Amino acid sequence: MDTNLLATALAMIAAAATVYSLAMPLVSGDNLDKRMKAVAVERERIRARERDRIAADRSRGSLRQRPQARIKEIVERFKLSDWLGTESAKMQLMQAGFRGERAEYTFLFFRLATPIGLCALAALYLFVVADLGLPPLLRLAIVMVAAYVGVKAPEIYLSNAKAKRQLSIRRSWPDALDLLLICVEAGMSIEQAFKRVGLEVGPNSVALAEELALASAEMAYLNDRRLAYENLAIRTGLETVKAVSQALVQAERYGTPIGQALRVLAQESRDQRMNEAEKKAAALPPKLTVPMIVFFLPVLFAVLMTPAAIQVMETDW
Repeated sequence: MDTNLLATALAMIAAAATVYSLAMPLVSGDNLDKRMKAVAVERERIRARERDRIAADRSRGSLRQRPQARIKEIVERFKLSDWLGTESAKMQLMQAGFRGERAEYTFLFFRLATPIGLCALAALYLFVVADLGLPPLLRLAIVMVAAYVGVKAPEIYLSNAKAKRQLSIRRSWPDALDLLLICVEAGMSIEQAFKRVGLEVGPNSVALAEELALASAEMAYLNDRRLAYENLAIRTGLETVKAVSQALVQAERYGTPIGQALRVLAQESRDQRMNEAEKKAAALPPKLTVPMIVFFLPVLFAVLMTPAAIQVMETDW
């Protein structure tokens, strides 16, 4: 082989490689910018889709329904929101699953109408229909008690609704965390993971499915996901959900993986649920003591003593 020809070929190859290496960064586009633009476009598309879905749900009867005209007129005319509406009541309404102006106006209306109605019914029955042989002062006291019960009745109903909803969420929350961990570790985005888990836990807890769907919609709609996580903790009012929300906020802020945190929090939620069950089981014997004394022991004594009493009565002395 000709050494000059071989050297010339190698020099040409080296020169071509050098030119290619220097020219490629100049002619190739910025793939990172293209990918970021594609992600931004996809995010805007998801937001538009979620907004359209929320608008469609609102037209069919959504979570935030408008109040009735008569109730709204009464509440605004008497300015009930100034002296009956409190921040704690609004928070309890939200945690009980009642959202929007309709729930607030309805609650304010019943806080006014319930004591008036019960007071009028008690006064009509005791002073017009039948006095039951009671003195007027005692009847007046009964009417006042009825008015007080009317004042507390909406609050008691709201508190019971809140407790029932929180119990449903607390029971299904560890399973939801396990499903969320599986979705995240499989490479699914947190928005789609929330949406998917909400669909899966729906048969077990409608309240939790609703909250996860709202959180997914807020993450697609809001500019900052941390607001969606914080709103989820506020709406539920549970410490376990608050802990998960804080872990997600820290992961969003510092870019840390959330798989291990979700696994630990899921185990803690299960342990807490088991501790509550053990606590209820341990409190059961003291609660059964009084019913056993009142109902079981007299029957037991009757069963044991009746044959002996019959034998004594049949014996000839």
